Amino acid sequence: MALSEYSSISSFHEALYAGSTTCSEVVRHFLERIAQTKHLNAFLEVYEEEALQQAQALDARIRNGEPVGPLAGVVIGNKDVICYKGHKVGAASRILEGFTSLYSATAIERLLAADAIIIGSLNCDEFAMGSTNENSAHGPVLNALDNSRVPGGSSGGSAVAVQAGLCHVSLGSDTGGSVRQPADFCGIVGMKPTYGRISRYGLIAYASSFDQIGIFGRNIADVAAVLQVVAGPDGYDSTAALHEVPDYQSALSHNKTFKLAYLKDALHHEGLDAEMRAAYTGFFEELETAGNTVTATDFAYLDYIVPAYYVLTTAEASSNLSRFDGVKYGHRTAQKDLDLVDFYKKSRSEGFGKEVKRRILLGTFVLSAGYYDAYYTKAQQVRRLVVDKLSEILSTYDAILMPTVPSTAFKIGEKTEDPIAMYLADIYTVLANLAGVPAISVPLRRHSNGMPFGVQIITKQFDEASLLNIADHVMQMISVKQVTIV
Repeated sequence: MALSEYSSISSFHEALYAGSTTCSEVVRHFLERIAQTKHLNAFLEVYEEEALQQAQALDARIRNGEPVGPLAGVVIGNKDVICYKGHKVGAASRILEGFTSLYSATAIERLLAADAIIIGSLNCDEFAMGSTNENSAHGPVLNALDNSRVPGGSSGGSAVAVQAGLCHVSLGSDTGGSVRQPADFCGIVGMKPTYGRISRYGLIAYASSFDQIGIFGRNIADVAAVLQVVAGPDGYDSTAALHEVPDYQSALSHNKTFKLAYLKDALHHEGLDAEMRAAYTGFFEELETAGNTVTATDFAYLDYIVPAYYVLTTAEASSNLSRFDGVKYGHRTAQKDLDLVDFYKKSRSEGFGKEVKRRILLGTFVLSAGYYDAYYTKAQQVRRLVVDKLSEILSTYDAILMPTVPSTAFKIGEKTEDPIAMYLADIYTVLANLAGVPAISVPLRRHSNGMPFGVQIITKQFDEASLLNIADHVMQMISVKQVTIV
């Protein structure tokens, strides 16, 4: 069966229910693809036997005319920060090496209830801290389009798994752009829903007021189908929203025009690649020609959002990661005859990687006496200003358009010695996390260097239906310009 026949969930289901393919055949196809692309280092573990058993059971049910779930046979990769009962979960860190989850995340439970097949765990930056997937204890993930370049992070493995055709869709997590940025670098779709739209129960925490499970796919309809299943209230997560989940798939339409805004400060920021700036300007003109309204609007806080984001997230990380002490689970130093404090220090120093240590130290500093008001309180004030300004803009416009990242995927090792430059690469994505609004990155063009780049779309809180609709509209416009990645 040709790879193109697996390019969407709907085309797969059409073939499945017509009897021209089976769940087992699809799983075997993806297992072969995974084996052929081991060098990409996207998967940390593949559940080969289990996935085939689930597929065979589904095939039997379909043959017998029994009802199956809306994601029957859909093959999904899972980022190594989302718990799956009876399977290893380690946040790509030595400190959780060998740890097996005792329960499944709510998102995983819902996928399994919808008869999806989880095919394996995916590599990522340690504790979801990074923009390149070079901070993993298991080594870097390679961009499938150019193996000398990074796939983005922290959900690099999840992005490459979809980019390279190793599963239908995948789950990632997005704290400051960790779904949208790698989606951009890999030329695929990556969505972060509203904070609280998907339960965080079972998601290993980095920064609890920012973290959100996100979805990677090749098209908008696939992302909508998965969001439909995993979204909604959850008694296990007090931060999960109680809002009703609309029918995202029926909301997709190609016959509507939109009132759109773009942030002048973002488009003219000095860090944005000049070729990409020209492409965005041209695309905005294309949108207007197609009947949409595209208006420039001011946003004065762009240079403040990255500092505010890193103050707040590192503060939360320093608290969240204090639980990893080597006592109850995870890495424990082999050194003997240590008092309790030295035992903690040794275990954590051996278990955590360089970037995680850097963020714990920074977070501890900004929360310390004498600096709390100067940094943490001030960052919270900036967050409030950002929320209010975005709310003001989105009360007038259907969505905001902006770049996803300032440049295309950079070379492996290019920014590892300059963490500040790495952090500044998040300038366009952290905005949605600070405000808790939904955002999506869809592929837009190819740069002259051969790498893809996308456009980011943001809507108001809990308006994922409009977000997906607009994103689908955009992808319909640009589909003729797209080039298959692999």
